[in-house]
Amino acid sequence: MSSFEVRPFRRSDREQLTALVRGHVDAVVPGVSVSVNRVLSQLEREPGEFIVDPWVLERRTLVAEQRGAIVAAAHLLRYAASEAVGESYRNAGELRWYLFWPARPSDARHWPDATDAEPALMAACLEQLDAWGVTLQYADGTLPAPGVYGVPEQWPHIRAAYERSGFVHDGRTEIVLSAAVAELVGPGDPPLAGLEVRRTVGINGTRLSAALGDHAVGYVEVERLEEADRSPRNGGLADIGNLEIEAAYRRRGVGSWLVRHAAEWLALAGVERVLDYAVPEDEQCLLFLEHLGFRELTRTARGWVRAAALASSREASAGHSSR
Repeated sequence: MSSFEVRPFRRSDREQLTALVRGHVDAVVPGVSVSVNRVLSQLEREPGEFIVDPWVLERRTLVAEQRGAIVAAAHLLRYAASEAVGESYRNAGELRWYLFWPARPSDARHWPDATDAEPALMAACLEQLDAWGVTLQYADGTLPAPGVYGVPEQWPHIRAAYERSGFVHDGRTEIVLSAAVAELVGPGDPPLAGLEVRRTVGINGTRLSAALGDHAVGYVEVERLEEADRSPRNGGLADIGNLEIEAAYRRRGVGSWLVRHAAEWLALAGVERVLDYAVPEDEQCLLFLEHLGFRELTRTARGWVRAAALASSREASAGHSSR
């Protein structure tokens, strides 16, 4: 058995930790560059999570070092217990992400894996969650990269580790899809006489509206993702944040016309790829995206809760309600 150490993250671990993060990102969304600074920034705060991040009371990052290599790491959050915190997060603890190199092939003797160290890291994480005295314990896989959250299907080793540790999937599954902007450009003639596109500031990026006179019958919003334009490897990446079409104008080509106009606008900014999201139950949405040229990247399981903590919380709530 190889010797290993589970300990707090040190700044000198930053390159190896980033390599571990990149390895897990690359399996989900291709070509996304994750910088050392981006990883270190997430360990301190997540400005993009402007609702829940201010609720975080404490952050802790642990690593497992084995034979001089960082083979596993975890980032934990503790949420405050005050009434200012949303009820589902109040006095909760979370494995924001938990990563480790899977078992190496038998012929790869010198490639570091976490076979020995990973169980010890998980034990340390659970010990920390218990020591915090939180009433709910969550787990996730939100990394500092677009489209990587929950537990993607490309991470069976992470899912297995969560399940071994008593976490259960108590949420929904989401599908992350991607399309090449160049294949979307070319909106063509408007599908309805008098339809015009108007560009304004939206609540999630730039809004392009389909207007008949003064009336907007639908809109789409697109947002260039943070740091997407800083790395040539990314080639630029954007999100479709919102797409809404009035019921009377659906299935008349308005939605696809808007998305293609959005792609034309993104192309001017040098964006090469765009992401969108759906749930398996929304078959019409998936057919629409497939028709446009989107392809599925992953299915990711969101909402992992440690069963023992969930049961204790429910028992406490029931006892409080009966008094």
